[in-house]
Amino acid sequence: MSETPLHAEIAAIIRETGPIGIDRYMALCLAHPVHGYYRTRDPLGRGGDFTTAPEISQMFGELIGVWIAAAWDALGRPPRPLLVELGPGRGTLTADAIRVLRRLLPETVFAVHLVETSPVLRERQAATLAGLAPAWHETVATLPEGPAFVVANEFFDCLPVRQFERTPRGWCERLVGLGDDGALAFGLAPEPERNFSLDGPVGVLASVAEPAAQTMRWLAKRVVVQGGCVLAIDYGHARPGFGDSFQALSGHAFADPLARPGEADLTVHVDFDALARAAEAEGATCLGPIEQRDFLHALGLRERAERLAASASPEQAAAVRTAAARLTEPERGGMGSLFKVLAVAPPGAPPLPGF
Repeated sequence: MSETPLHAEIAAIIRETGPIGIDRYMALCLAHPVHGYYRTRDPLGRGGDFTTAPEISQMFGELIGVWIAAAWDALGRPPRPLLVELGPGRGTLTADAIRVLRRLLPETVFAVHLVETSPVLRERQAATLAGLAPAWHETVATLPEGPAFVVANEFFDCLPVRQFERTPRGWCERLVGLGDDGALAFGLAPEPERNFSLDGPVGVLASVAEPAAQTMRWLAKRVVVQGGCVLAIDYGHARPGFGDSFQALSGHAFADPLARPGEADLTVHVDFDALARAAEAEGATCLGPIEQRDFLHALGLRERAERLAASASPEQAAAVRTAAARLTEPERGGMGSLFKVLAVAPPGAPPLPGF
């Protein structure tokens, strides 16, 4: 068995203290200070493990910029706004959005703040956003005061979750332990969780994403008090349900999430209903979730793609149309229906574009 350095460390933890929850396993794999996946690499692009919408086409970030400009106007044009991106990858989305904002709102300066824990990606972001003087934060808690227009694109999917399986004796937490061969293996806690109650048949899995809900509660409270809004875009489901969406991506293909800890991206499908409930509990107004294709089409993706294609070579025009299809098609690997969009605004906010 080929072990990663993190596998050896996790195995030692399990031998000493017993099996660990999926949430702790995800946190170790993604954020371990030495061996964590996001601490050690740039995971994006052809040479990485996955590609996000901003890397597929400039049109995505440009339309987010259009949305921010319209939202800022609809929410009363608050002075000294912040543009905040959570998990900004290479900084591509923010760069494209700021370019549009400067064109649409030349008299308004958005201070750029990035919530990013990866030192590797911070370097890429600094290069991409040279001249914008971005400020970096480890968590949302250190963001400065002021009306913040927060973009979270493929951010909530990598926050740790707990999983529970319905058994004849109740809901038992799903754990990561060691098999007889020393490999990591899934198992169940011997006793049911007393504080977890949900109707469901025996054998189903349910996920609880408390870090995601906690982050959304904090953001929603901020929006209610200080203004601005939150735009969350991710793959997930609009209504709660059962199932196992815990997965690993390596080399743009699905992989065993327990096989090589620290060497693959780990994610779960986002429960948008839970995010909306968390925001509404703080008094915020929620719009959506809606499918990404509907959101992008409402913002003018078709028209933008055709304008770009009209002034491009035949090969470039084909690439523009292919990228637009990938962002909006519901099938054949497209992101159109799997990805959802949720907006969080102050109470009593007017309608925002795209919803």
